Amino acid sequence: MAEVQAEMTASVWQVTVGVGDVVGVGDTLFILESMKMEIPVTSPVAGTVARIAVSERDNVLRGDLLAVIE
Repeated sequence: MAEVQAEMTASVWQVTVGVGDVVGVGDTLFILESMKMEIPVTSPVAGTVARIAVSERDNVLRGDLLAVIE
């Protein structure tokens, strides 16, 4: 199991996966927006998306849980 956390304070611009989706290492899970820049958040492991903890337009802080991959 791997927890995917926000690496910076940002807004969730796009959620590109859903619960139950199978992902590989490096697949884009979210796109965050900070200071007019788009920052992709990728999967650190291969597995299945077990939980998505944020929605589009949510504001997140560094360290906030975004998703859980099993």
